[in-house]
Amino acid sequence: MLKIRIMPTLLYRDSTLVKGVAFDSWRRVGSLMQAVKVYNLRQVDELVFLDISATNQGRRPDFNLVDDFADECFMPLTVGGGVRTVDDVRELLRVGADKVAVNTVAVERPEVIREMAACFGSQCVVVSIDVKKAGNGHETVWTHSGTCDTGLDPVAFALSVERMGAGEILLTDIELDGTMTGYNRELIRKVASAVKIPVIASGGAGSYQDMENVLSAGHASAVAAASIFHFTEQTPIEAKMFLREAGFPMRICRE
Repeated sequence: MLKIRIMPTLLYRDSTLVKGVAFDSWRRVGSLMQAVKVYNLRQVDELVFLDISATNQGRRPDFNLVDDFADECFMPLTVGGGVRTVDDVRELLRVGADKVAVNTVAVERPEVIREMAACFGSQCVVVSIDVKKAGNGHETVWTHSGTCDTGLDPVAFALSVERMGAGEILLTDIELDGTMTGYNRELIRKVASAVKIPVIASGGAGSYQDMENVLSAGHASAVAAASIFHFTEQTPIEAKMFLREAGFPMRICRE
């Protein structure tokens, strides 16, 4: 049985880590390198690093930055933000990323997913899908750091990126992001039930119980979280112990 993964998310903007609520990431939360070193010690399964300003600023990923901190990252690393081409993916993998996440370009030029999978394998292709309610009350896919409504249905879009060759989906409820009130289990369940690839639940984790709930009722394959680890005393290793006690297969190293 595949192990359940705990995946802290690091949001990077203007040379520092940030976190907020509902994608309004205004609060500085410390040093990138320090966070990486801390997570090295806490039995994190994978780390997600997202440069949240790159796309809106129209720039490529900061390859030098990734090269610097990837050398200190002793866990699988997913990098996203500003990725537009296969060349961007190639360079990120060269400087230390294990997987590459795409978001806006997956909507604007979805064939890039197929190109990435053909060149590097589906296992390194993560499509980040950000969702919130539109004016009509229906949940739709949003791009450009949650500022542009595409009108796309999340389930239909998830199925399309799976057909294109995506290896995983990082699924975030924008409105729950940073609230620590629990994941959108219904959204995650609908997407996870429709696709055969792993769905990583993101947006809203405030407790270990929230993680258990989205794994059991939401059928997620992994849980991503940020605020719970930035702003509370809860830790990834404690989350893994809690989930193991709840019956989930976890990767826990003996000290």
